[in-house]
Amino acid sequence: MHGEEFLQATLGAMDLVHNLARRLLRDEHAAEDLVQETYLHAYDAWVKHRRPDNVEPWMATICLNLARSEMRRRRRRPDEVLDPEPGLERAGSSDVAAEAMHRIRVAAVHRALWKLPEEQRVAVTLMDLCGLTAAETAKVMRSPRGTVLSRVHRARKALAVLVRGEVDQREP
Repeated sequence: MHGEEFLQATLGAMDLVHNLARRLLRDEHAAEDLVQETYLHAYDAWVKHRRPDNVEPWMATICLNLARSEMRRRRRRPDEVLDPEPGLERAGSSDVAAEAMHRIRVAAVHRALWKLPEEQRVAVTLMDLCGLTAAETAKVMRSPRGTVLSRVHRARKALAVLVRGEVDQREP
């Protein structure tokens, strides 16, 4: 009884949880483990009648908290993947130069993102890459909405400066 109701309520959040996990952990197997652990924790809460009004931010909160706990255990930061569709290989491109430039830009953004403070990096990941609203992101991060908006604004400005600086260094 609980299982069917839980799956019906939470399967819509699977892509969000998977994308967030892939952006927090570079290793695909570790990200898949994080998704499974997220769903196990969520199911345990569901069975204990701790059910949310809005499933996606709830699942994102569980995923983020589990990832942070794992990071504290390992004493290292997670790796992010900025590919809009992590895990999916691009179809063969007829324009090899354009594909190479795309990969260079993604790598530049990836490096720049890791230069941001963790709170800015998480906020911009949740809002810009996972599609959560500012209010949902604030709830996930346990921060005021204005603080989240400020972090995202600062992160975007810093990313633009960092990526522009890297591109300027590479051009002749």
